[in-house]
Amino acid sequence: MSTSPHRLRRSRRNRIIAGVCGGLAEFYGISAFWFRLAFLLLLLPGGLPGLVPYLILWIIVPKAHRI
Repeated sequence: MSTSPHRLRRSRRNRIIAGVCGGLAEFYGISAFWFRLAFLLLLLPGGLPGLVPYLILWIIVPKAHRI
């Protein structure tokens, strides 16, 4: 029995901009709404606390494979 390890990938189905929040949601097994809300709240104090981590995740987290 071979099982592939559960890896963090950007979602192809649950995405609004780049699939970062959808991928995090699939990885942790919770709603993408909470990740989107967290990034939105981090954008409020001036933008950079929410924008920089999102952009970094967009760059380093690969896209999910097509099924």
